[in-house]
Amino acid sequence: MKNGKVGKQLSLPFRNALGMSIRSLKIRFGRSIIVTMSILLGIAFLMSVFSTNAFNATLMEKGPENIQALMRTNMEELHTRSIWLVSLSLLVCVVGIINAMLMSVTERSREIGTMKCLGALDRFVMELFLLESLMHGLIGSLLGVIIGIFVMTFVFLFQYGRLIISFFPAVTLLKYALISVVLGTVIAIVGAVYPAYVSARMEPAEAMRREV
Repeated sequence: MKNGKVGKQLSLPFRNALGMSIRSLKIRFGRSIIVTMSILLGIAFLMSVFSTNAFNATLMEKGPENIQALMRTNMEELHTRSIWLVSLSLLVCVVGIINAMLMSVTERSREIGTMKCLGALDRFVMELFLLESLMHGLIGSLLGVIIGIFVMTFVFLFQYGRLIISFFPAVTLLKYALISVVLGTVIAIVGAVYPAYVSARMEPAEAMRREV
């Protein structure tokens, strides 16, 4: 190493990055929970909106005439309001991920410096952070989808009783669930790109000197 730069860097297998990411999540369980919860809450809210739309559409199509008339009256207003609320919640989710990951970079600066001194490529350091975010996104999104569907099913059961079971939109909810999981995972990765780039571009000597 000369002038804070590594002369020879090693390219480590992908499985090494995956294993180190999993160990890092276990060690920093508290911060992992914070990041996962921010994704979980955003996706749970998104899925609750999707579930509401699915139930309303099903009732408007197959329900009794009095319920169909009520659904038509409220559908447009609810749709517009839902778009704004979902957009804001996902924006807050992304900002929370970026903030948490930047704090993680600061806390792990010496660890990053040590890895780079030992020959870790910038790409390898980026992989660590992106893989961690990928796992946050998958776990948070899956839990958020389950919670969102469960809560709104309970709400509609309370309002319409067994009628909602008869017209349960399983296929539509499954489609929305897949969309939500993919979206939550993408948001988690996008939110981690900048922190991952910062960590990868950090000079070894600078990282080792930084106060945690």
